Amino acid sequence: PAKSVSSQDINFSQFYELPLLRNPALAGIFAGDIRATSAFRSQWQSVTVPYRTIGLGLEYKKPIGHVSNDFVTMGLQATNDIAGDSRLRRTQVLPVINYHKSLDTERDTYLSAAVMGGAVIQNFDPSKLSFDDQFVNGAYSPANPTKQVFTNTGFTYWDISAGLNFSSIAGENTRYYFGAGLFHITKPKVAFQQQYDIELNQKWVVNAGLSTPLSDLNKLIIYADYFMQGGSRQIQGGFMINHDLVAADQNQKVAISAGAFYRYKDALMPVIKLDYYQFAVGITYDVNISKLKTASQYRGAYEITLSYKAFRNGQNSSADKVRCPAFY
Repeated sequence: PAKSVSSQDINFSQFYELPLLRNPALAGIFAGDIRATSAFRSQWQSVTVPYRTIGLGLEYKKPIGHVSNDFVTMGLQATNDIAGDSRLRRTQVLPVINYHKSLDTERDTYLSAAVMGGAVIQNFDPSKLSFDDQFVNGAYSPANPTKQVFTNTGFTYWDISAGLNFSSIAGENTRYYFGAGLFHITKPKVAFQQQYDIELNQKWVVNAGLSTPLSDLNKLIIYADYFMQGGSRQIQGGFMINHDLVAADQNQKVAISAGAFYRYKDALMPVIKLDYYQFAVGITYDVNISKLKTASQYRGAYEITLSYKAFRNGQNSSADKVRCPAFY
């Protein structure tokens, strides 16, 4: 009979900076034509061998023709995750294409539909593991032979995801979006040994975001996600207050943001972010409130993101359009 398991997908505390991991249809929902974001995360260093995760997201947005208000976004989401004593490594490279259909010529209202898919490589290092038969007379040595034999320590599978997103504007300057997506549509097999028919459960997601001005210089930004995978559920969300220091326009902006995010029964994540013209850097630290809080002494993970966002020059830039999907 077929077996299924629950698997924890890669997740960042600054999840809003890597939107393709939330929903492929969030690609291109930003003010600009080009966005590149890198992220580094180190987790559980206070408890065991640290889990290290690196992410890179690329998005390129352009209008369709000279008359239509529609847009298309092409992008790429790449991640590399190393976990535990066995150095279990997962590397994924996932291209995405997202089409933004204008629904209202008077307001920034768009319905976005996206598909994302690509290769995922998994492997581990058995030499980093220890086994019971390597303990001789109560003493362990990696030189002691073991009867454990691994015929396969790495393989590649293909993964595909899809999503929908609705974005619009309320009043004069309150922008919002909500969407839904489905990851691991084909339920790829993820066992290292072919005799085990283990599938990766599909993951359903619901996303929302809002940006609204509090004053001429301050803005409230909110993000939230709800994930369902197998028998597991996860909720994450929070807010930031953005304060403009220099705000000539969106492409020439210096601002500082601070706030906090919460991952249900897992972590509280304070955040600080600096926008310096086209560049931005964000820092979070996970205060662990899960069942491991005693062993970890509330220490979870630290995370750093660096991003670049800009408009292109020329007739094909979305800056030349009256309407464009944008979320600040």
